[in-house]
Amino acid sequence: PEAVVVLDYGSQFSMLIARRIREASVYSELIPWDAPVEKLNHLKVKAFVLSGGPSSVYEDGAPSLPAYVINSGVPVLGICYGMQLMTDVLGGEVRRSGHREFGHAQVTVKGNGSPPRLFSSVPSELRVWASHGDDVAAVPPGFAVAATSASAPIVAMEAPDRALYALLFHPEVAHTDHGLEILKNFAYGVCGCAGDWTIASFIEEATERIRQQVGSGKVVCGLSGGVDSTVAAMLIHRAIGDRLTCIFVDNGLLRYDEANQINKRFTERLHLPLDFVDATDLFLDRLAGVTDPEQKRKIIGAAFIDVFEKRANELGGFKFLGQGTLYPDVIESSGVHGLAVVIKSHHNVGGLPERMNFTLVEPLRDLFKIGRAHV
Repeated sequence: PEAVVVLDYGSQFSMLIARRIREASVYSELIPWDAPVEKLNHLKVKAFVLSGGPSSVYEDGAPSLPAYVINSGVPVLGICYGMQLMTDVLGGEVRRSGHREFGHAQVTVKGNGSPPRLFSSVPSELRVWASHGDDVAAVPPGFAVAATSASAPIVAMEAPDRALYALLFHPEVAHTDHGLEILKNFAYGVCGCAGDWTIASFIEEATERIRQQVGSGKVVCGLSGGVDSTVAAMLIHRAIGDRLTCIFVDNGLLRYDEANQINKRFTERLHLPLDFVDATDLFLDRLAGVTDPEQKRKIIGAAFIDVFEKRANELGGFKFLGQGTLYPDVIESSGVHGLAVVIKSHHNVGGLPERMNFTLVEPLRDLFKIGRAHV
């Protein structure tokens, strides 16, 4: 698919940039700033976005700009550290501001008769969210100043002939007025993205991918009763029908009567082929006397795998395992997202024992979840 690739320089908002671009119906992926160009072979790259980050271009070992980004010929948008990096690499001047600006700032858009392309149909005075310790003192050759503020003389710059743009504030956060419009101006007005990456198109593509991957095989899926595993199971069932078997493990830790409600919902309303396993006693016995939350999570995860594996072997014939893995799970587990950490052990992928010789089917692997929707 055509995609906007976000290079992660460690900002706490890096993942949010990718989410906002997807909200504009444009596919995006988040990769480490030092990822090799081969990482992009599966994509039709329409643009690059350089995220913010805590580093300074003056620091030894500061993250750099891969040569393939500028040499690609596609549009590039630098945000905060990304702007400073573009400035430094392309011959401008970055200076230490003497203080770190963090919070709201008032920005004035400049334009000679017409607004800069990133600010098309956006008011000339904006309240934005800033977070930086360095300023751009002089733009690189060929760039023009696109916006200023009282605290920073250059908060946006552009070189339209080269399709290079940069902002010293964060358009992806809710604190920035018209931030989504700015990102849309980049995706549509600058990059020419079609904006055809929708949930409807994703469902069709995901269904076909599942059919191709599974072929005539059988899939077993562990259902928790939550949104992620349920949506994954529905997509797999849509693709292969009753060659899917869903296993629900009642661990005795649910709300009153919730297990029975889940059983009825899956079988009577969603018409999923469900195998119900009551393992209440096993889970409660293993958790007896344990108080540490992380230890509880690990015990619950190990017990689930034991019960699930035993029942899957009893039913037999499964080559594939369906999972509701989401894109943030993948990002956190691989450490793509800056200094990503394992927040909860059972939320991170790759934790299955090697003895469970399944091929994973993960139809939601490339999606974020926002409330009840996936993007």
